Amino acid sequence: MSHAEDHSGDRRDFLYYATAGVGAVAVGAGVWPLINQMNPSADVQAASQLRVDVSGISEGTQLTVLFLGKPVFIRRRTPDEIADAGTVDVSDLVDELARNPNIPGDAPATDANRTMSDFSGENTGEWLVQIGVCTHLGCVPIGNGAGDFGGWFCPCHGSHYDSAGRIRRGPAPENLHIPLAEFVDDSTILLG
Repeated sequence: MSHAEDHSGDRRDFLYYATAGVGAVAVGAGVWPLINQMNPSADVQAASQLRVDVSGISEGTQLTVLFLGKPVFIRRRTPDEIADAGTVDVSDLVDELARNPNIPGDAPATDANRTMSDFSGENTGEWLVQIGVCTHLGCVPIGNGAGDFGGWFCPCHGSHYDSAGRIRRGPAPENLHIPLAEFVDDSTILLG
Protein backbone atom coordinates (compact mmCIF):
# COMPACT_ATOMS: atom_id res chain seq x y z
CA MET A 1 0.00 0.00 0.00
CA SER A 2 1.40 3.33 -1.03
CA HIS A 3 1.37 6.52 0.96
CA ALA A 4 -1.04 8.19 -1.54
CA GLU A 5 -3.53 5.33 -1.23
CA ASP A 6 -3.43 5.62 2.54
CA HIS A 7 -4.55 9.29 2.54
CA SER A 8 -6.77 9.42 -0.56
CA GLY A 9 -9.97 9.26 1.51
CA ASP A 10 -8.91 12.18 3.70
CA ARG A 11 -7.94 14.29 0.70
CA ARG A 12 -11.15 13.44 -1.14
CA ASP A 13 -13.23 14.30 1.96
CA PHE A 14 -11.42 17.61 2.32
CA LEU A 15 -12.07 18.49 -1.31
CA TYR A 16 -15.78 17.64 -0.95
CA TYR A 17 -16.14 19.75 2.18
CA ALA A 18 -14.14 22.66 0.77
CA THR A 19 -16.16 22.62 -2.46
CA ALA A 20 -19.45 22.45 -0.55
CA GLY A 21 -18.36 25.29 1.76
CA VAL A 22 -17.32 27.54 -1.13
CA GLY A 23 -20.58 26.70 -2.94
CA ALA A 24 -22.69 27.53 0.13
CA VAL A 25 -20.93 30.88 0.58
CA ALA A 26 -21.38 31.68 -3.14
CA VAL A 27 -25.10 30.83 -3.03
CA GLY A 28 -25.54 32.89 0.15
CA ALA A 29 -23.72 35.84 -1.41
CA GLY A 30 -25.95 35.61 -4.48
CA VAL A 31 -29.24 35.17 -2.63
CA TRP A 32 -28.71 37.77 0.13
CA PRO A 33 -29.21 40.85 -2.13
CA LEU A 34 -32.47 39.34 -3.41
CA ILE A 35 -33.77 38.81 0.11
CA ASN A 36 -32.46 42.13 1.41
CA GLN A 37 -34.20 44.11 -1.36
CA MET A 38 -37.56 42.98 0.07
CA ASN A 39 -36.96 44.96 3.28
CA PRO A 40 -38.71 48.33 3.49
CA SER A 41 -36.66 51.28 2.32
CA ALA A 42 -35.40 53.92 4.73
CA ASP A 43 -38.11 56.41 3.77
CA VAL A 44 -40.83 53.83 4.42
CA GLN A 45 -39.34 52.93 7.79
CA ALA A 46 -39.12 56.60 8.72
CA ALA A 47 -42.78 57.09 7.79
CA SER A 48 -43.96 54.21 10.00
CA GLN A 49 -44.28 56.57 12.96
CA LEU A 50 -45.42 60.17 13.19
CA ARG A 51 -45.29 62.59 16.12
CA VAL A 52 -48.17 65.06 16.13
CA ASP A 53 -48.19 68.22 18.24
CA VAL A 54 -51.74 68.58 19.58
CA SER A 55 -51.12 71.58 21.83
CA GLY A 56 -52.93 73.87 19.38
CA ILE A 57 -56.12 71.81 19.18
CA SER A 58 -58.83 73.50 21.20
CA GLU A 59 -61.88 71.74 22.58
CA GLY A 60 -64.41 70.93 19.85
CA THR A 61 -61.90 71.07 16.97
CA GLN A 62 -60.14 68.53 14.84
CA LEU A 63 -56.74 68.19 13.21
CA THR A 64 -56.28 66.01 10.14
CA VAL A 65 -52.81 64.60 9.39
CA LEU A 66 -51.63 62.27 6.66
CA PHE A 67 -50.16 59.05 8.05
CA LEU A 68 -49.15 56.07 5.91
CA GLY A 69 -51.07 57.58 3.00
CA LYS A 70 -54.35 57.91 4.90
CA PRO A 71 -55.97 60.85 6.68
CA VAL A 72 -56.05 60.54 10.47
CA PHE A 73 -58.59 62.61 12.39
CA ILE A 74 -57.43 63.82 15.81
CA ARG A 75 -60.40 65.35 17.61
CA ARG A 76 -60.50 67.00 21.01
CA ARG A 77 -64.10 66.45 21.97
CA THR A 78 -66.37 68.69 24.01
CA PRO A 79 -68.08 67.52 27.22
CA ASP A 80 -71.39 67.40 25.30
CA GLU A 81 -69.87 65.13 22.62
CA ILE A 82 -68.42 62.88 25.31
CA ALA A 83 -71.76 62.71 27.16
CA ASP A 84 -73.72 61.97 23.98
CA ALA A 85 -71.33 59.21 22.88
CA GLY A 86 -71.34 57.66 26.36
CA THR A 87 -75.11 57.13 26.37
CA VAL A 88 -75.17 54.92 23.26
CA ASP A 89 -76.02 51.27 23.91
CA VAL A 90 -73.53 48.99 22.12
CA SER A 91 -76.31 46.61 21.09
CA ASP A 92 -77.87 49.43 19.02
CA LEU A 93 -74.73 49.76 16.88
CA VAL A 94 -74.20 48.35 13.39
CA ASP A 95 -70.66 47.30 14.38
CA GLU A 96 -70.27 46.31 18.02
CA LEU A 97 -66.45 46.03 17.94
CA ALA A 98 -64.17 48.90 19.00
CA ARG A 99 -61.76 48.45 16.03
CA ASN A 100 -58.96 49.71 18.26
CA PRO A 101 -55.56 47.94 17.99
CA ASN A 102 -54.49 49.58 21.27
CA ILE A 103 -56.83 47.22 23.22
CA PRO A 104 -57.92 43.57 22.75
CA GLY A 105 -59.54 42.88 19.37
CA ASP A 106 -62.87 41.69 20.72
CA ALA A 107 -63.47 44.79 22.88
CA PRO A 108 -66.96 46.29 22.53
CA ALA A 109 -67.43 49.66 20.82
CA THR A 110 -68.10 51.63 23.98
CA ASP A 111 -67.04 55.25 23.95
CA ALA A 112 -64.24 54.53 26.43
CA ASN A 113 -62.85 51.78 24.16
CA ARG A 114 -62.77 54.13 21.17
CA THR A 115 -61.00 57.09 22.82
CA MET A 116 -57.43 57.32 24.07
CA SER A 117 -55.91 58.03 27.44
CA ASP A 118 -53.95 61.22 27.98
CA PHE A 119 -50.28 61.28 29.01
CA SER A 120 -51.14 60.61 32.67
CA GLY A 121 -52.99 57.42 31.66
CA GLU A 122 -56.45 58.79 32.43
CA ASN A 123 -59.11 58.26 29.76
CA THR A 124 -61.51 61.18 30.05
CA GLY A 125 -62.86 60.59 26.55
CA GLU A 126 -61.52 63.93 25.39
CA TRP A 127 -59.20 62.59 22.67
CA LEU A 128 -60.44 60.58 19.70
CA VAL A 129 -57.89 59.50 17.09
CA GLN A 130 -59.16 57.55 14.10
CA ILE A 131 -58.35 56.78 10.49
CA GLY A 132 -60.50 59.09 8.35
CA VAL A 133 -61.47 56.54 5.73
CA CYS A 134 -65.08 55.39 5.34
CA THR A 135 -65.25 51.63 5.81
CA HIS A 136 -67.70 51.29 2.92
CA LEU A 137 -65.66 52.26 -0.15
CA GLY A 138 -62.74 54.26 1.22
CA CYS A 139 -64.08 57.81 0.87
CA VAL A 140 -63.05 60.50 3.35
CA PRO A 141 -65.99 61.54 5.56
CA ILE A 142 -66.58 65.16 6.50
CA GLY A 143 -66.57 65.98 10.20
CA ASN A 144 -67.18 68.69 12.76
CA GLY A 145 -70.58 67.41 13.78
CA ALA A 146 -71.72 66.37 10.31
CA GLY A 147 -74.41 63.77 9.75
CA ASP A 148 -77.41 62.79 11.83
CA PHE A 149 -75.38 61.71 14.87
CA GLY A 150 -73.07 64.69 15.40
CA GLY A 151 -69.89 63.04 14.15
CA TRP A 152 -68.83 62.35 10.58
CA PHE A 153 -70.80 61.95 7.36
CA CYS A 154 -69.67 60.32 4.13
CA PRO A 155 -71.58 62.15 1.38
CA CYS A 156 -70.61 59.63 -1.30
CA HIS A 157 -72.98 56.90 -0.12
CA GLY A 158 -74.58 58.31 3.02
CA SER A 159 -72.78 56.67 5.95
CA HIS A 160 -73.42 58.46 9.26
CA TYR A 161 -70.91 58.12 12.13
CA ASP A 162 -71.45 59.37 15.68
CA SER A 163 -69.07 61.49 17.77
CA ALA A 164 -67.09 58.35 18.67
CA GLY A 165 -66.63 57.35 15.01
CA ARG A 166 -69.09 54.46 15.22
CA ILE A 167 -71.24 53.68 12.18
CA ARG A 168 -74.87 54.41 12.98
CA ARG A 169 -76.61 54.44 9.60
CA GLY A 170 -75.69 53.81 5.98
CA PRO A 171 -73.85 51.17 3.98
CA ALA A 172 -70.55 51.21 5.91
CA PRO A 173 -70.10 47.83 7.64
CA GLU A 174 -67.59 48.87 10.33
CA ASN A 175 -66.74 51.72 12.67
CA LEU A 176 -63.96 54.08 11.61
CA HIS A 177 -60.73 52.28 12.44
CA ILE A 178 -58.34 53.55 15.09
CA PRO A 179 -54.56 53.54 14.52
CA LEU A 180 -51.89 52.61 17.03
CA ALA A 181 -51.50 55.81 19.02
CA GLU A 182 -50.30 57.04 22.40
CA PHE A 183 -49.37 60.26 24.15
CA VAL A 184 -45.60 60.57 24.58
CA ASP A 185 -45.91 63.81 26.54
CA ASP A 186 -48.65 66.28 27.44
CA SER A 187 -48.90 67.70 23.95
CA THR A 188 -47.56 65.05 21.54
CA ILE A 189 -49.30 61.97 20.13
CA LEU A 190 -47.20 59.23 18.52
CA LEU A 191 -48.95 57.44 15.66
CA GLY A 192 -47.67 53.99 14.73
